[in-house]
Amino acid sequence: MRKKNLAVFLTGLILLTAAGIIVSCQNDPDPESEIILTDVPEVYQKIYGATSVTRSGEYVTIKTTGIPDHKSPYFQNTRWATTQYEAYTGTNTAWKQNPNKIVSFSYTFRLPVSPKEATTKSATAGGPIGVSLNGVPFFNQYAAMQAPLTDEINGFDQYNGHPAQAGDYHYHAEPTFLTANKGKEALLGFLLDGFPVYGPVENGKTVTNSDLDKYHGHSHATADYPKGIYHYHITATDPYINGNDYYGTPGTYTK
Repeated sequence: MRKKNLAVFLTGLILLTAAGIIVSCQNDPDPESEIILTDVPEVYQKIYGATSVTRSGEYVTIKTTGIPDHKSPYFQNTRWATTQYEAYTGTNTAWKQNPNKIVSFSYTFRLPVSPKEATTKSATAGGPIGVSLNGVPFFNQYAAMQAPLTDEINGFDQYNGHPAQAGDYHYHAEPTFLTANKGKEALLGFLLDGFPVYGPVENGKTVTNSDLDKYHGHSHATADYPKGIYHYHITATDPYINGNDYYGTPGTYTK
């Protein structure tokens, strides 16, 4: 009798588990973009554009495709064009579309979970310097060959992003789709050193470069870090997201 009851119990458990998996998949709007969270701080759950977020020791690993969740003229002639293409609707009268198209990548960002100020600061390089909430990389304040963004900015789409020659879409400045939907005071992502990036408004006041240190940040409590933390702010003028150096020791990325 005990064996029979055990068999009935195990059968029921298997059925319940299977049902739970089915419900989970049915409620997932995009099963291919299911977020996996393994022992990571709650704040990283805000990176809704990640395909997975995991932790190993003192590092959190964030995987994304880099595809923006908003429309763009740079989806033209891509496999996402039917649903994601949108002609330029911004206000820059000098806007000119660059010849590149958005491409999907397999980004892996590895950031320190408990970031600390680096004794020796290191410079940002070309390519991703961090990751935004929708999985799109942040780039620094330079175009190729450390050139200013003076000309390149005219190719930013209506959400302030554009793809590089390889098709890697990114933001050099305020990701306006995120600030429109999350708020201008909101957490917008993280740089590779693990420190958070916030929007261009704080306590109801627009942040300017003069409010920040040379790394483009400052330290105090935020909604996500009530005990206080160093954090970067996006501003409307160069260097936009970050100074020339990381405040902390940067992790790594691959694509």
